[in-house]
Amino acid sequence: MIQFLAGICIKDHKNYNDANVRRQYGILCGAFGVVLNIILVVIKSVAALMAGSVSILADAANNLSDAQTSIVTIIGFKLASQKPDKKHPFGHGRIEYVAGLIVAFFIFGMAIELLRTSVKKILAPERTEFNLVIAGILIVSILIKLYMFVYNKDLGKKISSAVLVNNAKDSISDVVSTSVVLFSSFISNAFDISLDGYAGTLVACFIFYQAFEATRDTISPLLGEAPSEEMIMSIEQDVLQYDKILGVHDIVVHNYGPSMTMMSLHVEISSDGTLLEAHDLVDEIEQFLNNKYSCSSVIHVDPVDFHNEEVWLMREKIAGRIRALGPDIRFHDFRIIHHGVQKIIAFDIVVPFDYDASDDEVREFAKRSCMEMYPGYDTEVTVDKAEILR
Repeated sequence: MIQFLAGICIKDHKNYNDANVRRQYGILCGAFGVVLNIILVVIKSVAALMAGSVSILADAANNLSDAQTSIVTIIGFKLASQKPDKKHPFGHGRIEYVAGLIVAFFIFGMAIELLRTSVKKILAPERTEFNLVIAGILIVSILIKLYMFVYNKDLGKKISSAVLVNNAKDSISDVVSTSVVLFSSFISNAFDISLDGYAGTLVACFIFYQAFEATRDTISPLLGEAPSEEMIMSIEQDVLQYDKILGVHDIVVHNYGPSMTMMSLHVEISSDGTLLEAHDLVDEIEQFLNNKYSCSSVIHVDPVDFHNEEVWLMREKIAGRIRALGPDIRFHDFRIIHHGVQKIIAFDIVVPFDYDASDDEVREFAKRSCMEMYPGYDTEVTVDKAEILR
């Protein structure tokens, strides 16, 4: 149904990376979610009144909350699609993450309320009614929520939307909660025991877990998470396919929302070429990266003098000493800088975040090693983190 509506309402609806297409999908999913959740509120409220069941009533209240989160989804996509301005030059895409966080808080709120009413039901149990009509309503509710889970999860992945992914988690929470309510209602009626409050408590615990996961997954990009190892490797391979590129490092990716990514990296090029040739090459690579990753990329050029045998031997000798720090340590951007009579050995070392030694200890080890091997040189060492820079 949602794909059918998308084909009618969204132009070029399969271009999931387009910002306008993403916005329209978000609004469509939000509006569709409002309609389905209102339907669920009505039919579950009828079932709750017929059965006298607090767990079914709580389930209906949950769907009312879901309708509110769908409205938040619509507002979030609309605000996130605003054009960049003077105060927000990289756009407003992170508002979508904020909307996802609000959805997660709604899930928390629903879990707290369900737990409260369930505990009251445990302390003061009441007999509930159960018949085929009530069972049918709950089964239809489960099927609707399963469908909402599927389309939110599918489109959430396709358009990289934290809001829709959280909506999918909320929907599968509803599937579990309604299934438990259905099962407990059947058992209670068949064996004349009251499981209503216990079923509600079990569902509340599950929803708490879903809310925690949704909050964690939404806060991470807001704080600024590192790019995936797969993305870093893909960028490296894309850049190294150009013959004149000898190496690539210091890859930094900043996410300002699903539709705005900034990327910077350093490439090593032979110092034999002209500045104009280097500029043309990196400009071509930037355009390629921009198109493939829907980003804005900036490339810094590190010239490498491969024809100076003395410099090359120094590099290999120092690299051998640096490798003593461990197999996870990387070494690049080696150069000799001349300032009059002063000679400086300069290079970068990349260490993992969880490396045992501090950055200062790594730096002092590198400087001491260089001083022992080349006492006539000063040393400049930059220490980078592997999870940020590659």
